[in-house]
Amino acid sequence: MRVSVPDESWQDVLADLPVDVIVWDGRAPQPEGRIDLAVWPYTLDPSDMAAVDASRIGLIQGQSLGYDGVASVLSAGGRYANAVDVHEDSTAELAVALLLAAVRSLDVFGAQQAQGRWSKSWTTSLLDRRVMLLGVGGIGRRVAARLDGFGCEIVRVGSRARDDEHGHVHGTGELADLLPTVDAVVVAVPLTPDTEGIVDAGFLARLRDGAIVVNVARGRTAVTDAVLVEAGRVRYASDVFDPEPLPEGHPLWSAPGVIITPHIGGMTSAMAPRIQAVVRGQVERLLAGQEPADVVVDHRDAAGS
Repeated sequence: MRVSVPDESWQDVLADLPVDVIVWDGRAPQPEGRIDLAVWPYTLDPSDMAAVDASRIGLIQGQSLGYDGVASVLSAGGRYANAVDVHEDSTAELAVALLLAAVRSLDVFGAQQAQGRWSKSWTTSLLDRRVMLLGVGGIGRRVAARLDGFGCEIVRVGSRARDDEHGHVHGTGELADLLPTVDAVVVAVPLTPDTEGIVDAGFLARLRDGAIVVNVARGRTAVTDAVLVEAGRVRYASDVFDPEPLPEGHPLWSAPGVIITPHIGGMTSAMAPRIQAVVRGQVERLLAGQEPADVVVDHRDAAGS
């Protein structure tokens, strides 16, 4: 079995497994012959995949949870698996950090520190507040778990209304009625045609003055111009943007009430052991003749197989 890895650091990770490991970063010319499993570099831009002959690769294993754009660039015969249970906890951790920073005005106090200025002011709190989780998948579930104990009421919203072991999930069709009732929204939905631009002018206009929107989904889930119009009335703390990277001089950098982190939700010390476990699990499944886990794009039919 032949496995490609994006850099030398992976050699030791797979050293005890009966596989032939080669280094290929996806940008250099594709190695000759077949690769059973190609571990793709950690990137949010799948465009380099367009140059790959995916029919000679059994499975491409991504290192990101999101996979928007992969289906449109992966050639016939290709299969792609996303990284499940790798980034969800760290991203949820950041979502809560951004929410707390916004609710307690830590950006304001941080600016005062830079000026050497001691100036007290009252802030809001999560206590007694109503927080909407827009997205109840892997990240949303972990955000909910971390908010437990903060004394806030959680309102969960998914693609459709339903009940689960944690209670009721509202559908997105109820957003117009729900948004005026909440003090904060955490956006943690996958980017799909239904969620692209979901945080638009109408969405933001329905929020109360002083409400907070935290976005750890994808940049295109929010309409940037709408965020700029409402900035100041509504606070916006986000790890994701459209465009991304956010260019120097972009008005979001200086917009009132906006907190920016540069898409670092999953970039923590927790990533390496988790993605390594995912890759080892895929290798072990393939060696056992089993189907790989978490295949989200499959173009084998396009190759006539």
